[in-house]
Amino acid sequence: MRLMLCGALLAMAVAVSAQSAGERAKATLKDAAGQTVGEATLTDTPHGVLLHVELTKAAPGIHAFHIHQTGKCEAPFTSAGGHFNPASKQHGVENAMGMHAGDMPNIDVPASGALTFDVFDHDVTLKAGANSLFDADGSAIVIHAGADDYKSDPAGNAGARTICGVVTKG
Repeated sequence: MRLMLCGALLAMAVAVSAQSAGERAKATLKDAAGQTVGEATLTDTPHGVLLHVELTKAAPGIHAFHIHQTGKCEAPFTSAGGHFNPASKQHGVENAMGMHAGDMPNIDVPASGALTFDVFDHDVTLKAGANSLFDADGSAIVIHAGADDYKSDPAGNAGARTICGVVTKG
């Protein structure tokens, strides 16, 4: 009896914890050849979205990392549209007229091609609303060939889009 009660309490605690953790989403990150090169997990919080990214086979070097406005990833990934920008701002943290909600810091991938990192974006949500990544056409995570210069509008002179993943619920 005591063991059953402990099991029931544990199950309730897990259920409550899952509810308070916020909504979750994910994106399987693929290169232009369709090969999986990583995974992003997005967790909604009261203050924005936490992105946890695990890259396994990315090109070494410094790369721009953004959320794009359309949930479509057809190579060369222009199908993902521009940066997620519901407030119609210009691009870049160094631009007085910026920044897009989807603008995030550059990443530096080591020679191994493997990198795990967390980024917090306070301008987006997984819940319904103007800044929702689940608007009518969805959204995508995109990694570019080069670094973002953090000021050039509309995309930071980051070069070609080399990795893309559609953000999906779950």
